[in-house]
Amino acid sequence: MAEDWSKKEVRLIVEDYFNMLRNDLVNEPYNKTAHRNELLPKLNNRTKGAVEFKHQNISAALSKMGLPYIKGYKFMHRYQHLIDDEIVAYLLKNKGVFEPAFSQFSMAAPEQKPISKINFEQVLDKEPVISHVHENDDDVSFFPLKINYLEKEQNNRSLGDSGEELVVDYEKWRLKTAGRKALAESVEWSSKERGDGLGYDILSKNTNGTDRFIEVKTTKLSKESPIYITRKEMKFSAINTNNFYLYRVFNFDTKPQIFIKQGRYQDFCFLEPQTYKGYF
Repeated sequence: MAEDWSKKEVRLIVEDYFNMLRNDLVNEPYNKTAHRNELLPKLNNRTKGAVEFKHQNISAALSKMGLPYIKGYKFMHRYQHLIDDEIVAYLLKNKGVFEPAFSQFSMAAPEQKPISKINFEQVLDKEPVISHVHENDDDVSFFPLKINYLEKEQNNRSLGDSGEELVVDYEKWRLKTAGRKALAESVEWSSKERGDGLGYDILSKNTNGTDRFIEVKTTKLSKESPIYITRKEMKFSAINTNNFYLYRVFNFDTKPQIFIKQGRYQDFCFLEPQTYKGYF
């Protein structure tokens, strides 16, 4: 069994990860292999695979903190708490660099292809495998930045509207392709026509004519990125279990894709309470 990484090793790989992330956030090209090859001689006989795995740990830690991450590194949630400590230490020293970059990431209007150029036959993807956050996650008592930038990105109105527009057009295409043109014409962009707060965004139809209530959650990051759910959305999915669908739109500013889950949120994702309401 491989020994745990030392504090020095973790500090080095966290610093290198953030150097790549800085480029990632402003869409500047960089070479992951070159970064890894430069890092390896500084480590204690670590393999290329071990470095890749640690990068995946760092992505998981950042997502847990509500911070953007390098989406090419798929989450690996079980890791040393030393990673959390070194991320916190690094960001405390570099808040002036990363807070503006994170804010720009979360609030910028998305770069998107025209809907007419998206191939809907290739837009659907498999859902991610549910991976429980590792058992000691609740032990993290301090995060370096006050703002949850992943939640802020999800609440970006421009990004949200663009994702919903994509799903509206996908639903019309899906129903027309199934030979249900009349049903396609009845697809309603409910959040636009009736306002937010319904518990869903789009009212579409199944091919048998029954209702399909769709909530759209959009991100520029990978499909593993967490979603944030309101109390109203939770209740609506529970009441309308058989007709409720989550459409997760991801990779929106590069190659938009969708995975679909049906039923209550409790049935298809791991839920973690975020806030509580106190009465006096």
